[in-house]
Amino acid sequence: MAATAEIPSPSSDYYKVLGIDRSADDAGVKKAYRRMALKYHPEKNLTKGAIHQFMAIGEAYDVLTDAKRRAIYDQYGPNGLKNGVPARDGFEGYPGGYQYHGSPDETFSQFFGGKNPFADFFAVHTATPGMSDSASAAPTFGAKFGGLHGMSRKTGEGSNPMNGPVQDPPVENELLLSLEELYLGTVKKLKITRRVLNDDNTTTSNTEKLLTIDVRRGWRSGTRVTFPREGDQGPNKIPADIVFVVKEVPHPHFQRVGNDLVYAANISLSKALTGSIIEVKTLDGRLLKIPVNETVHPDYVKELQNEGMPISKDADKRGRLLIKFTISFPTYLNDQQKKLLREALPA
Repeated sequence: MAATAEIPSPSSDYYKVLGIDRSADDAGVKKAYRRMALKYHPEKNLTKGAIHQFMAIGEAYDVLTDAKRRAIYDQYGPNGLKNGVPARDGFEGYPGGYQYHGSPDETFSQFFGGKNPFADFFAVHTATPGMSDSASAAPTFGAKFGGLHGMSRKTGEGSNPMNGPVQDPPVENELLLSLEELYLGTVKKLKITRRVLNDDNTTTSNTEKLLTIDVRRGWRSGTRVTFPREGDQGPNKIPADIVFVVKEVPHPHFQRVGNDLVYAANISLSKALTGSIIEVKTLDGRLLKIPVNETVHPDYVKELQNEGMPISKDADKRGRLLIKFTISFPTYLNDQQKKLLREALPA
């Protein structure tokens, strides 16, 4: 298959394309790609849309396995990859211009070590004419893919990690953010101390560096911000990626559920039955006065569209504000009050 046509947009969510969450590490991305690529490869999957899905899977893998592209995507989305991000203190910027090469077969081949595992995986390759009888008597399976398991076994320089430097595993840190910061967006400047190589390329010394994180509106817990190769330097090793993982700090009045905000309101039984106005101070400081004219029962929820959290991929859109009610019942009613209630309420 030669798929070089214009690639479809993978729903602007590479994680969703691969069926993983944002906390997935590099091994998790590769495992997901293997599963999804084999599932949707057009040689195997003949359903409508499989080709487009296969192309989207290739693009998602191409971005999420590159530390810098993934870092830009996590912070700025597809627009950051395409249009670039200007440099600032602690961040060298990103020139933009990313565009998937449009050949998912090439991505597939690089991952599996061959062009078509479905044609060659179970193929029997006998010896070519002119070989000895002993050689021709031993057919091999999937030779183009390095043997029975279909994985390439390359030899030579660079195939053994001992032949060159190996990157340290990522260093992860929590990035604590309030709900207000996730609602409005903010800029965090974080100072790190790391070891850098001296001029002799053998010894190291400590140095400080300021890293800048542009927190986008609507980010969620688990969002990962990666600074490629900003870890400790050392001889014969590649510095680790520094990864900050967003953790949302609990809020005293709101609970976040996806893109929605849940607010708990306390009202009296009288107001629950006769109506009231609920005042809610929003995360950006506005005061909403919300009329509740319906009868409030224990399962009643008041919904306000577009008053929830911003949606990170489209910050002009927001989720819902959901108001749930706790009804306060009187602890005592006199005989006259009971009589009036019996007259007013159906038996």
